[in-house]
Amino acid sequence: MLIEVKVPQLSESVSEATLLTWNKKVGDAVSEGENLIDIETDKVVLELPAIKSGVLSKIIKADGAKVGSGEVIAQIDTEAVAAAAPKAKAEVAAAAATPSARKLAHEHDVDASQLKGSGKHGLVTKEDVLSAVQQPATANPAPVAAPSGDRPEQRVAMTRIRQRIAERLLQSQANAAILTTFNEVNMQPVMDLRARYKDTFEKKHGVKLGFSSFFVKAAVHALRKFPVVNASVDGTDVIYHGYFDIGVAIGSERGLVVPILRDADKMSFADIERQIAAFAARAKDGKLTMEELSGGTFSITNGGVFGSMLSTPIINPPQSAILGIHATKDRPVAENGQVVIRPINYLALSYDHRIIDGREAVQFLVAIKEFLEMPGLVLLDL
Repeated sequence: MLIEVKVPQLSESVSEATLLTWNKKVGDAVSEGENLIDIETDKVVLELPAIKSGVLSKIIKADGAKVGSGEVIAQIDTEAVAAAAPKAKAEVAAAAATPSARKLAHEHDVDASQLKGSGKHGLVTKEDVLSAVQQPATANPAPVAAPSGDRPEQRVAMTRIRQRIAERLLQSQANAAILTTFNEVNMQPVMDLRARYKDTFEKKHGVKLGFSSFFVKAAVHALRKFPVVNASVDGTDVIYHGYFDIGVAIGSERGLVVPILRDADKMSFADIERQIAAFAARAKDGKLTMEELSGGTFSITNGGVFGSMLSTPIINPPQSAILGIHATKDRPVAENGQVVIRPINYLALSYDHRIIDGREAVQFLVAIKEFLEMPGLVLLDL
């Protein structure tokens, strides 16, 4: 019996996707639930598992093809038996790579079969591919525009995710009146609180107490005070959201992704830390779903993890504001007429001036600052 392999239903905002690399070739046996191919949309990479066991009898859409929801891309014969013919040497080598390694190799135009695998039994891992990408001249030479040697160039097509990121950033700058306001916060109270309770917190909740949950809680606190920062523009209307879906920017190998903490106001510190850790793990493996990446009323981005001191983050449309966090560094500050050293973090709020006035933006950041410098506010519900 022939069964059609179809592209899963994509979200309404996604018109098409790109097939990456087939994990099977025609004539190979497939097992129910086994990943046949990864499908990249402008938001996420999806796995397409086989719905029945059998033999892959036909591939209709090859690697790199553009496809839409429900499109037939292959066929599985559930009654056939896979041929036992030996594979060619190149085919064996190509198969000796993890799915994530094959996916990454496809994105960077790297021939995984030419890499020396560091995994078990010589399996090519994602780390091997990353090494090849970082050292293309020795790991995987590619055609260059200037082959003379001392001024090489390489043209690589953007992934769909990277194209979408570029489109959204340009859209944000073109369609919003973006301004950025700054403030500084003394992180000592949060650091002291964290140091005092982190062991007890981890023992009780099974997750580390980081700084992310404090910033999310501080954002929700400020958004309650200034609802317009949680709003969005729709034509000539302003939509005020009665909920707090906070996007948390996470850097991944495919680019920046912003998964959403739904109803962040109802989440505990442990819930937030646990969810962000799960997002980061799934982003690394390309397992975030479109639902996890859709929506959001406000975003937080932390350039401090990469060492950034100050930046002007770009709004994630259709949101109207984004909070930028940076590296916490010991700095001299004046307190009560004395110069003291304090761990200071510079905060940046980029906002859409069409609906958010400077006064509200500044006061919003002040509310963030007050919360972080007096974290007991959350205990007293102030």
